[in-house]
Amino acid sequence: MAELTQKERTRARILHEAAGAIREQGVEGVGVASLMKRAGLTHGGFYAHFANRDDLVANAVEHMFRESADLLNRHLDHEDPAEGLRATIDYYLSEEARKRPSAGCPLPSLSGEAARMPDAARQRFSQGIVSFRRALERAISATGVENAAEVAASVLAELVGSMALARALDDVTSASMLDASRKQLKRRLALSD
Repeated sequence: MAELTQKERTRARILHEAAGAIREQGVEGVGVASLMKRAGLTHGGFYAHFANRDDLVANAVEHMFRESADLLNRHLDHEDPAEGLRATIDYYLSEEARKRPSAGCPLPSLSGEAARMPDAARQRFSQGIVSFRRALERAISATGVENAAEVAASVLAELVGSMALARALDDVTSASMLDASRKQLKRRLALSD
């Protein structure tokens, strides 16, 4: 594997910081100047990497889904598909994931504002949703569940919705909601604990 150039490392750093900032503050909460400061770079260097703010947002959304897909695949990539689904549900609906929105799946943080994103970012957001659903569908299908595509869409909606709501609640209520969602999803998918 070839070593990254300085320019590639700098771009990766900007994307990493942008992804975290967007997850925490939303798309509208992130400005170029503050982002570059967060990345430890000058504002002027931004245009060596991105055409404009919309280009940055689109690339940051794609970056978030790449990171999320890597994490998802690590959990789903198991010899036993049921164990992979169990691990995915447990991680996705964990306290760790709830407390770290800047490093987790972008769906709970950004679904509400996706419709207002620039076109390219919205398109990449949609592609990320489809990829996530397909990964779940493959794993669910491998466990023998019928109508895996429909079940995967429902499971994805519950994962995202549960996490989004949990982040809006106090610690005790949120822990209870996440626990109930984990149990119900596993029960529905016949994934015994």
